[in-house]
Amino acid sequence: MSAETPAAPGQFTRRRLQFRSWRGTRPFWAGLYILLAGFPIMYFPYAHLQIGNLTVAMATTAGAGSLIIGVLLVVLGISLWYQKHIRTFAGIAAILLALVSLPVSNFGGFIMGFLLALVGGAMAVAWSPGAPPKPQPEGEIPPAGDDAPEEAAYYTGPDGVDADSQDPKALGENDLSGTSPVNGANGRHSAG
Repeated sequence: MSAETPAAPGQFTRRRLQFRSWRGTRPFWAGLYILLAGFPIMYFPYAHLQIGNLTVAMATTAGAGSLIIGVLLVVLGISLWYQKHIRTFAGIAAILLALVSLPVSNFGGFIMGFLLALVGGAMAVAWSPGAPPKPQPEGEIPPAGDDAPEEAAYYTGPDGVDADSQDPKALGENDLSGTSPVNGANGRHSAG
């Protein structure tokens, strides 16, 4: 294929829609946040800032710990994309790794990696698969007014009296609210 050959019409749109449907069936954003959290946690302990002739090393004694935490977060983020059934484990593990990264790796990658892992872990734990959409026959469009909420049903109490009635005699013995003047409570509740 040469550079002048145009792409098949609609191919980009079809691929984008395929990616959107794939993304919607898994905790994609949680995995992305956890994946991105691993990079600052891994990078900063090994980074050297050059300011003119001055080199500032941000290395800590726990550089290997930072590398392990960062790699584990990247692996958890990728595994959330492809193994959605481990979302609870991966989310809790990401939150714990974020907390451990605070003392181990320059305040969790200068708070950036910590916050990304914390938010991504919480999103992974909270995510649940949605119900699959009902297949609709092609060409059949539902009428516009069918999804309107129905009117609330009229409810009568067990003795056939309207439950919303304000008449104390109609409420009788079934009033357990303690606020009716009929039972002598006058709005005060008794603790027994």
